[in-house]
Amino acid sequence: MNSKYKVLKFKKNKFENTNDLISIEEPLEISLKYQDQNKWITSNLSITMRTPGHDEDLVRGFLFNEQIIQNLNEIKEIESIGNKVGQYNIQNKILITLDNSKNINISKIKRDFLTNSSCGVCGKSSLDALEIIKKEKVSNIEPKLSKETIIKSPSVLRDNQSEFSKTGGIHASGLFSSDGKLISLREDVGRHNALDKMIGNALYKNQINPKNQFITCSGRLNFELVQKVLMTNIGLMIGVGAPTSLAIDLANRFDMTLIGFVKEDSFNVYTNNQKVIIN
Repeated sequence: MNSKYKVLKFKKNKFENTNDLISIEEPLEISLKYQDQNKWITSNLSITMRTPGHDEDLVRGFLFNEQIIQNLNEIKEIESIGNKVGQYNIQNKILITLDNSKNINISKIKRDFLTNSSCGVCGKSSLDALEIIKKEKVSNIEPKLSKETIIKSPSVLRDNQSEFSKTGGIHASGLFSSDGKLISLREDVGRHNALDKMIGNALYKNQINPKNQFITCSGRLNFELVQKVLMTNIGLMIGVGAPTSLAIDLANRFDMTLIGFVKEDSFNVYTNNQKVIIN
């Protein structure tokens, strides 16, 4: 979703007034409705800045990646609520009704969010917290990717972005088969939102098959993105940019193959090179 803005552009040694397409960024307020001791409770969970569109995919992926739900069957209903607001006339609130048997400790959920990079939890604690949620490592040998597939995936991702070509200011995440075919793609101004949307969409369509799939993301790879992919059990992740140190530590701990700095003729394998076909 984008909008035209007036800009003063300098090009070829001259200024000109022109219109430019800009990616829209709007807040999304996420609320949960759940049962606690036979009483229905509605509680605000989070506010995230996102590109409007595919909001249901976003919350599906978000709830699954944070392990608030174990599978999508625990979601009874997703509905956009509130008035349409702002210059773009958009509903910026979404309510998820959960239909699971366990009680939801909303205070603990908010406190334990792994995606909260400003929560003050050190990297060691974050890694340990993830191991409490995820006990098993991913496959250390599957999928196998050729050099050609690795190098090609970012350009396939970019070529299939509907918004990047218009604005140049939006991220994407794509689910690929091991032979390089694009299965699912979502875009957002936020890297984590794009990944949540893509995973939420793939889960909804029952497209996840870790044995022969990998995920490619625009931009750099951080702890948050790696932990989201790990929740799907997909063990190979590619980024156009560099990974952070904590992303590498996390990938190592769970046998994930992490590949970054992918260019037309080069890339770096930071962890577990067994999944890269060398010959």
